[in-house]
This record gives sequence, C-alpha cells and structure tokens, in this order.
Amino acid sequence: MDKIPFVDLKAQYLTIKESIDNAITDTIENTSFIGGKPVKKFEADFASLYGVKHCVSCANGTDAIYIALKMLGIGNGDEVITTACSWISTSETITQAGAKPVFVDIEPDFFTIDPARIEEKITDKTKAIIPVHLYGQVAQIEAIKAIAEKYNLFLIEDCAQSHFSAYDGRRAGTFGNASTFSFYPGKNLGAYGDAGCILTNDDNLAEKMRMYANHGALVKHQHKMEGINSRLDGLQAAILSAKLPYILEWTEKRRQVAKWYDEILADIEEVTIPKVRENSLHSFHLYVIRAQGRNALMQHLAQNGIETAIHYPSPLPFLEAYQQYQYSKQELPVSAAYQTEILSLPVYPELTMEQVQYIGEQVKSFYR
Repeated sequence: MDKIPFVDLKAQYLTIKESIDNAITDTIENTSFIGGKPVKKFEADFASLYGVKHCVSCANGTDAIYIALKMLGIGNGDEVITTACSWISTSETITQAGAKPVFVDIEPDFFTIDPARIEEKITDKTKAIIPVHLYGQVAQIEAIKAIAEKYNLFLIEDCAQSHFSAYDGRRAGTFGNASTFSFYPGKNLGAYGDAGCILTNDDNLAEKMRMYANHGALVKHQHKMEGINSRLDGLQAAILSAKLPYILEWTEKRRQVAKWYDEILADIEEVTIPKVRENSLHSFHLYVIRAQGRNALMQHLAQNGIETAIHYPSPLPFLEAYQQYQYSKQELPVSAAYQTEILSLPVYPELTMEQVQYIGEQVKSFYR
C-alpha cells in the first residue's frame, strides 16, 4: 500500500482539473484580482446554496470571527463564552476585539461545548457565545440558542470545520446572529490559499461587516468608519466557485468514509469511534477517534505509511497564551482527559475503501 497522506489536495485537484484551470485562467485574463465578478459570484452562490441572505467574504476564517465580534459591538470589558477545545482563532479574536474569552468544557460524546456548563459562566459582562461545530459535528445548538436568547446574548457560530453540517434539517451556521467560515486549503471547501466568509440574515449587520472588512467603506474613498483590510481575492473566489458545485457530493463521500471507519474500528476495545448527534448530519471535516496509547499508535501508523494528526494537542485554556486565567484540569475534566487520547485519521472524498481497510487493519494490529 502506498503512503496515505492525512489530506490529499492534489487528488481532489485532479478530479476537477479543467474547472480549476479555467477559473484561474479566466481570473488572470480579466485581471480580477481584488473584488469584482469572481468575488461577487462566489458570495451569491455560497449564500444561495447555504440558504441565507448575505455572504460577506473576507481574507480568512480568523478575520471572519473578529469582524463579526467588532460589528456586534463587542469590546473592552466584555466577556465571550466559548469552548475549551478549538483552534486558537476562536479565542484569540475575542481578545483582539478587546473582550475576555471564557472557556467551557466539552460534551463527552461529541467534543462540542457543553450547554449544561454555559449558564454558570454567564456574568453581567457576558455579551456573546461562540459555539464551535468542531470536526464537522453540530454543537447542541438549539439549547445554546435558548441560553443566548434567555440572557440576551449574541450567538456567533464558528463553522470553520462544519461546511454543510446540519441539525434537524437546518444547516449549521443558520441559528445565530452570524456564522463564520474558513476556506483554508484543507477545509471541506478549501481555497488555494487563505480565505473566509461570514453568513447572516441581518441586513444591517451584513452591511457593517462588509464595510469594516474593506477599510470602512462600501464605495472607494467614502470611509464611514475605520476598518481593516480583509478581502477575499479574485483567484481564491474563482477557485471556490469552481469547487462549490461538488461540495455536497464530497460531503456525502466523507460520510461514507466515516461509515467505513465505523464498521472496521467498532470492535476494538481500546478505540472509541466518533458518535454523531441524533437528528444531525456530520460533515466529517475530521474523523477523530479516542485511542489508548495514542502517541504509540500514531507512531505505529506513521511507520506503516499512514499520516495522522492531533486536533488539538492542548485545550485552549491550558496554552501558555491563556495562563493568566489559571484554568485547572478539574475545571475542564473532559477536555483535560481527551487531550492525550484524540487522534485524527485521514478522511477526504478521494479516500478509497481499500485505503480505509488498510488503516483499520493497522490500528487493529497495534492492539493485538
């Protein structure tokens, strides 16, 4: 068996090479490098496919969260509740906006923020909740939305890993005031560089976010506020538009790969396979198991040509960047326990059943 990479972006490119090449060529020929038709087309198409009114594109998924926070008026002295387990973009943007991140432990079965632990963290300074639909699993969003409404808090959904995930027939990212997306190359819908967007059904918020991302102006030289420079470039927009018609099919293939893994790994006592929340659709940006002897298993798989990863080696509150808040493992017991167990196996639409079987066999051989 040839080496199995964690992500194979070239394999995906080769399946739609003509569409990608044409998109790049057209953009260069029309010199549509900043703004223009490619960006407007992607925004319109993504909003339409997602079923929302507004898609505000920006330079990356980190900026997307920051822009949403700023334009919701969150700043100095405020607190924002979020999950203990995510990439640092979720929390660093809270700090960059001037607020304080407040971390909540995760649900044992689903890796997402535990709604039962949110209310105890709410103070008179709390202004928003940012749940992360981690790995492609939708958080317990209805319960979180109910809490946000009860305390009059903004709800920003971090959908960087959950493109076209759904709960109760409704797409992740359509429950809150706004939702943020990353199109980093390795995402389910990935550009060939950094890219991101914000979705919302709020006309006024959409206009403010679009303005803020473009130096505070909707029309060049007419700056209504100070903003930042966070624009989706034309090449990335064209590439995303070329990929967009395939995203639902690719997502179904990811679910199929996950099903293969489930069947192969289900009987290994030392491995816990990911559960899918009832009445939801997981988009499997990542297929994350919990494994005894995780580090040794990872090394064993590497020696047999299988690339894996850890998402993430440390919960956010335990990073040096947040040591001033002095979170203990007792405060976040699930996150603390899982950091030595979680392991992400390769998952992408082009992965074959034979490859998944080989990976499963190697996991089994490690525990024999």
